[in-house]
Amino acid sequence: MDLSLETVRQMYRTMLTIRRFEEAAGNLYKKGLVKGGIHASIGQEAVAVGVCTALRPDDWITSTHRGHGHHIAKGADPKRLMAEILGKDTGYCRGRGGSMHVAAFDVGSLGASAIVAAGVPMGVGAALSAKMQGADRVVVSFFGDGAMGHGTLHESLNLAAVWDLPVIFLLENNQFAVSTRIDQSIALKDRQVLAKAYGMPGACVDGQDVLAVYAATHEAVELARSGGGPCFIECQTYRYEGHYFGEPQVYRTREEVEEVRRSRDPIARFGTLLETEYGVDREELNALEAEASQVVEEALAFAQQSPEPLPETYEEYVYA
Repeated sequence: MDLSLETVRQMYRTMLTIRRFEEAAGNLYKKGLVKGGIHASIGQEAVAVGVCTALRPDDWITSTHRGHGHHIAKGADPKRLMAEILGKDTGYCRGRGGSMHVAAFDVGSLGASAIVAAGVPMGVGAALSAKMQGADRVVVSFFGDGAMGHGTLHESLNLAAVWDLPVIFLLENNQFAVSTRIDQSIALKDRQVLAKAYGMPGACVDGQDVLAVYAATHEAVELARSGGGPCFIECQTYRYEGHYFGEPQVYRTREEVEEVRRSRDPIARFGTLLETEYGVDREELNALEAEASQVVEEALAFAQQSPEPLPETYEEYVYA
């Protein structure tokens, strides 16, 4: 993979920014300052960063209820994102969307949705738009393993294949749909069978390895951009928090979570790789972590100091 030292440093910094951002958002929730829930992607940072590093700024993504990391990896401003989570007027959706319904059009993030699998047909529509306009833009549609049993996913796969659309279906398999393990709800043990059924290339990668995610996405992006049609990628990852902050995680043990943290943490693994393969010393890694923490601290300060929307404007910016 032809990735510059500056690119891999930026990838590491972005992964750290996502984790610190999610931790900060969770703390706000625990203090009762967030209206609604927070669905954190702590442990899944390599997927968002690996995917979005393979995209151009003018490419598009669609996201999920667990989408903060997707937005940040695509280039969204953490200040405006944090403000949206707090329902502030300076947020991406002027405080109307909240944590699960962020759209950052300025960086190509077409929106998140709390409805499982809802972003998938949105991605197909965006890809159809790009093809009709003659643009070489590519769309990545993120979805979780909970979407695998939804008809909208299968309809979207079919249409994308029929029309040879430049869309990448990105399964972010964090093993649980709320509290149900994927092997208890999805009959397909090999999800690549689904890709083959619709006549498109498929891949399954370690979602805790940011470079493996990047490599698979880069290949799929190049194919889609050259007119080769859609692809399906499964990233096998793991979320450390519950389905939402504060959820009683009765469906798994603390020991299971701690074992993944110890042995498969994506940030720790990538940091070790940067030291051994790219010659980045521990002092520089610490500096990158400090930069990420500073970005999040500034986002928190901006969001907390921002005004709430005026009550008389409650109908503005709402279109449905």
